[in-house]
Amino acid sequence: MTQFLEAIGIALNAIWTNKLRSLMTVLGNIIAVTSIIAVVSLIQGLNGAVKNAILSEVEADVFMVQRRPITMSEEEEEKTRNFPRVTLDDADAIRRFGPQAKAVMAAAENSGEASYREHVLESLGIRGVTRDYVNFMTYKIAQGRLISPSEIDRNRPVVLLGWDAADRLFKGADPLDKIIKIEGSHFRVVGVAEKKGAVFGQSQDEFAVIPLGAFQKMFGARQSLQVTVKPRDPALIEAAMDDATVALRIQRRLRPKEKNNFGMFTSETFLKIYRDATTKIFAVLVGVVALSLVVGGIVIMNIMLMVVTERTQEIGLRKALGAKRRHIIWQILTESVTLSVAGGMVGTGLGFLAALAISKATPLPAAVQWWSVALGIGMTAAVGLFFGLYPAMRAARLDPIEALRRE
Repeated sequence: MTQFLEAIGIALNAIWTNKLRSLMTVLGNIIAVTSIIAVVSLIQGLNGAVKNAILSEVEADVFMVQRRPITMSEEEEEKTRNFPRVTLDDADAIRRFGPQAKAVMAAAENSGEASYREHVLESLGIRGVTRDYVNFMTYKIAQGRLISPSEIDRNRPVVLLGWDAADRLFKGADPLDKIIKIEGSHFRVVGVAEKKGAVFGQSQDEFAVIPLGAFQKMFGARQSLQVTVKPRDPALIEAAMDDATVALRIQRRLRPKEKNNFGMFTSETFLKIYRDATTKIFAVLVGVVALSLVVGGIVIMNIMLMVVTERTQEIGLRKALGAKRRHIIWQILTESVTLSVAGGMVGTGLGFLAALAISKATPLPAAVQWWSVALGIGMTAAVGLFFGLYPAMRAARLDPIEALRRE
């Protein structure tokens, strides 16, 4: 342990004595680690934001039925183009023949104009829902109340607004029981959802929830619905999906050999598609950035070879006084690793600052993970060890007599 600390002291002293040379030596490492930490932080932030965005719209313990499955090619899209619309009859079939289903909601979405006096929202997200929607809410109520099941059954002209929609329409005034216009129809505000914020600069709080019947009066009843199903127990989601598949096949009179003419998916489906689409891209991006570490390692090796040449007499004297080969190797490797890690520590700090700066200046989120600190410092330590090995071996092979004769 004493030898290790002594070697680190010698290394730090050499770094401090030759400040400019040391800075130029580790500049490649600093740039590489800064880039890697910044990229990793942004990737982690992006992954977290995408996951939260998906789960804010689709709960983990539910599954959805829609007109077409998620397609990945033009050929698949063409095959599903003529699938029939999802209707309330499909939702009723799942409710009747799905013993594992706790709640079944049918919903439709569109955008339209909403106004209150002189304040107008030209493209507000409008969602029509059935009575079970309270079982699928991904937001809390900040003011007022939810739309009641009886109001939905009777298609009453009532609306639940998102936080931003209420704020932009009423400009801080109390929105409850006020009458607004949505696509020319009058609706009474019964509640305002709690603020959720924005994802990638896109607000999650500009929406209006109304009864599905009222929605269909405005936008027509021919729009395909999305049916969301919540099983009685999250562990039964696979069984509930099987029951729903059977119910829909019976409802649509599909023969045993005919393929399903509807799409069914969970939040995990979206997450898997996102991971499949981005994993390779992120790996290539980190790999390209990491190449600069190799360049930095080569610079360190060249500098350490020069250090060995400069300190040939010192190494010869140490060997003449009894230092063994492993002591010389240990000294040179410790100096190389210390130099490299110093650059890694500076680069790690700069990487976090760069990620946070990008996050502040753009919609891209950043997430600082402590394991990335170990990643940055660990990589630079490995680089210092690998590229310092050859200079260390070369120093250890020096003949003490020949080394002492050199000037």
